[in-house]
Amino acid sequence: MSGPGEYRADRTEGITCVEDLPKAKSIDRSRNYLRRPCPQCSRSCYRNRTVERTLHDLGDLVSERPRDIHLSYSQHYCCQCLCYFNVDTSDLAPPKSHYTHRVIALAVRLVVEDGLPYRAASWHLWRDHRVFVPFATIQNWVEGGGGKGSSARQRRIPRRRAG
Repeated sequence: MSGPGEYRADRTEGITCVEDLPKAKSIDRSRNYLRRPCPQCSRSCYRNRTVERTLHDLGDLVSERPRDIHLSYSQHYCCQCLCYFNVDTSDLAPPKSHYTHRVIALAVRLVVEDGLPYRAASWHLWRDHRVFVPFATIQNWVEGGGGKGSSARQRRIPRRRAG
């Protein structure tokens, strides 16, 4: 067993084939409910279907393997509002994101607070935490304030009209 400060060689250094990398450790999470209240009218709505989503989380440092969270959640339909809505999973990850909040926060901290370049931050996340994040994705997180597409969707300012 290695101690603190002791150098350990990276087992994945020099691997060029993706199939040779260590397989991810899978963790199953479920947010599957029969009925949930509608976010608009608070009426109890039935489950329409279940959806699965894979999230990449910080890796397991003991086994030196990446960690994936397989999240299954329910989609519901409101008969009164005639709308579909998903169960809230925002505590794990932002909507439509492939990475958890922990990964996003660590990547942004590496660039903003530690001053690492994007490519070095991407390599650091793989080497020390076994999660692969493309450096362009880190750049989008840093320049977008950590959110996904929130700054691009700004409201239009009303213009003055004649009369």
